[in-house]
Amino acid sequence: MATQRAVRLSDVAAVAGVSKATASKALNDSPVVSPATKARVLEAAERLDFRPNALAQSFASGRSRTVGLLTHRATATFSRPVVMGAVLRLGSRERAALVFDGRIDAHREMTESIRTLQDRRIDGLLVVGSGYARVTPSITHQFEVPVTYAFAATDDPGDYVFLPDNEQAGYLAGRHLVERGRTRVAHVTAQADDLAVRRRDAGFRRALEEAGLTPVTTLHGSWRREWGEQALHLLDDGGQPYDAVFCGNDHIGFGMLDALEAQGRSAPEDVSVVGVDNWEEVVIDQKLRRLTTIDLDLMGVGRVAADNVIEPATAGGERFVEPILVQGPST
Repeated sequence: MATQRAVRLSDVAAVAGVSKATASKALNDSPVVSPATKARVLEAAERLDFRPNALAQSFASGRSRTVGLLTHRATATFSRPVVMGAVLRLGSRERAALVFDGRIDAHREMTESIRTLQDRRIDGLLVVGSGYARVTPSITHQFEVPVTYAFAATDDPGDYVFLPDNEQAGYLAGRHLVERGRTRVAHVTAQADDLAVRRRDAGFRRALEEAGLTPVTTLHGSWRREWGEQALHLLDDGGQPYDAVFCGNDHIGFGMLDALEAQGRSAPEDVSVVGVDNWEEVVIDQKLRRLTTIDLDLMGVGRVAADNVIEPATAGGERFVEPILVQGPST
């Protein structure tokens, strides 16, 4: 069976009544082509369903329409949605993604990836980290194309950095508990030196201060479910009444709910509980929800970072993506 020949630039030129060179210039929005001629060429291209050859466009424009993605464990729990958001946004903007996955904090692996990316004709680079507990060394100076960082803090304040807004996540959690009439709110979270912990705590305290409240107590431990269980017993032993707990992440929140159930207590009747991460939807995609949580919109972080690689902002610095409150039965 004969296959239909793909529409060529020469076909568009013939229908528009111009030369092949003029048709090419019109499709590339060249200022030397009159508006009337451009309109005629574009109309012909649309009528013929013309699809420009990407390789030819690359040679003509000097741009590859390819963005490099340098990732730190792309399949890790919280890196994965960032990478997915970036790749999907690049695809929607007709850019290809060239992904190199490795350990950003391993010098040899990083050096090899940088050399490979430098040898490719990429139009920009997106570096995706696995969080911001540690600072990532900046590699912007090693590239002549725009470099943007997502879900990673760097040691150069001039870098383009896109992060979830952890302070706002804490604020949303605190405000939600206050709006539910809770006045004796405890905070159970991970290590005090973690940047995410500090920022979430700052937002949480700001929400309570606006209501004339202060936290009952703040307990520091780990990000693990077991810590949530242990922390409930510590709260009980502390002797201070509490009617709500803001948990630093959903794992702590699940542990808190498990411990409440083991005692014959329930949320929110006895204690309201809020977590962070939206683990039940973003990670395990389960239909049954137990916990009210704050979704950090990690896919959104990837999307806006990808946009910035294509069209860099006028100035660098940290930019934050707004989190979302996800209502569950625990409040």
